[in-house]
Amino acid sequence: MWTEENNALHRQFKFADFSAAFAFITRVALAAEKMDHHPDWSNAYNTVDIRLSSHDAGNRVTDRDRKLAKIIDGLC
Repeated sequence: MWTEENNALHRQFKFADFSAAFAFITRVALAAEKMDHHPDWSNAYNTVDIRLSSHDAGNRVTDRDRKLAKIIDGLC
């Protein structure tokens, strides 16, 4: 579930292994690029942390972030 904290939407995803986590990152990257919206994320082995905020809106959460979050949820 996404939480809103520090002016960003945040969610952590866990996968079976590094390959599955990296494949997920690739799917998210392609979807985000289509929206011209680029998440902040980190990856450690099977865990991916994603933070969404709109830099062009003063680093705040916007409807655009919420839309990308829904798309990301569909990519899990």
